[in-house]
Amino acid sequence: MSLSRSPSPRPGGGWSTPGLNTPYGSMSGQSSPRKSYGNLNGSTSSVTWASAKAKSDEINGYPAFSTRNNGFFSRHYRSISNSLPRFNVGGRRDYAEKEKLGRGRWFPDNGSKFRRSRTCTGRFLRRMRLRVLIVLAFITAAVLFYVTQSMLTTTTAASRAYRRASFLGGGSKFVIILAANQGGGVMEWKGAREWAIERDSIKNKKKYARKWGYQLEIADVGTKKRYAHEWRESWEKVDIIRNSMRKYPDAEWFWWLDLNTFIMEPSKSLQSHIFNQLSSNTYRDINKYNPLKIPHPFTEPYLDKDSLSPIGDGKANSINLIIPQDCSGFNLGSFFVRRNSWTDRLLDIWWDPVSYEQKHMQWEHKEQDALEHLYTSQPWIRSHTAFIQQRKINSFPPGACGDNGVDPKIHYKEQDRDFLVNMAGCEWGRDCWGEMYNYRELSNKLNRTLWEKFKDWISDTVKSTRKPKEKKD
Repeated sequence: MSLSRSPSPRPGGGWSTPGLNTPYGSMSGQSSPRKSYGNLNGSTSSVTWASAKAKSDEINGYPAFSTRNNGFFSRHYRSISNSLPRFNVGGRRDYAEKEKLGRGRWFPDNGSKFRRSRTCTGRFLRRMRLRVLIVLAFITAAVLFYVTQSMLTTTTAASRAYRRASFLGGGSKFVIILAANQGGGVMEWKGAREWAIERDSIKNKKKYARKWGYQLEIADVGTKKRYAHEWRESWEKVDIIRNSMRKYPDAEWFWWLDLNTFIMEPSKSLQSHIFNQLSSNTYRDINKYNPLKIPHPFTEPYLDKDSLSPIGDGKANSINLIIPQDCSGFNLGSFFVRRNSWTDRLLDIWWDPVSYEQKHMQWEHKEQDALEHLYTSQPWIRSHTAFIQQRKINSFPPGACGDNGVDPKIHYKEQDRDFLVNMAGCEWGRDCWGEMYNYRELSNKLNRTLWEKFKDWISDTVKSTRKPKEKKD
């Protein structure tokens, strides 16, 4: 059944639909009782409620035959407005009008000084929050940087102390002896390139010794010291070793290094590289590699069992001297000697002025030839001497011992990451500084950290992108 509210076309009001007429049918279809207000404004005409309502509808734009709220927004205005968020500014509940009670304005609670200051501070921080965040980030970064640096320093110091302790890392048992010529040699004065070689070599050894807790003894072989009746330049190596043993009474192994040497792999300690497995890293039988063709072992029947054996007693703790061999025999640019009574005896005989007087004109390599002579003629020396592969502690650049080309037993090989390079003989027809510089740069490249590799990758990428542009120009 349709319940249309359209007004009746009949004069006098009422609903057009049967059954919806009110009991007040005599009142022309009005839903409220009629009341006269004719005498209020001095007018004799009576204004009914229905006529006033119709007049109001006409003024507000609603025709008498149409229904209100026909549009979507008009029908849903109240539901949309109710769904919007409501704001209670300042937390005040005692306002009714915006203009009178400060609705939406800044209003400090109770107006106290503390709350005012707190409100002002919060307001200031809100306005300056970006700058404050930048300052706080900078302060945090600075604190982290210095804290990290101090932690790294502490960690490094603790690591060095651990490596240096004789009962832990064992670094104090090793002394590196570096031959330097800081004041100029006896035979000649040094130039700028010689000074540069010495600077790089000393820096390299200092860094390595500091890393692993070793002692470093820099011996000035240029100091003029008279032995017997003449200068014994290059022979003072023996005397320097003896003095170092007196200076470091708690050390066990002494590693001699010539100035023209460079440690290529500072991440390897002497313990892990050699001494933790001394037997497997050395050999006692010189026939394994014997460029001097020294007959071995001795065959005299009066000798003891160890002297007649090609490997002595075969025990690692009986090794007191470790020497590499190059293409021409013993090489003393890098070798190890152990402190004990046997070594004291060897150094005394090796330094004997009588041997020097008789043979120094025949021995071209001086103290090296003297040691070869002692090894060849003295059984007690041979039974306590061990040899080590040349490339283990004393690799040569291609220019040294290069008569037969590159020898895999002698010359440095980058792929195998050889431990040390000795630019032996570079002063005769080769560029000592050029070789030292090239191997220094190669060592830096091979031992870069991940961060350094990343920076180098970025640099190489930028350079590769610039090259095509330069070619086009």
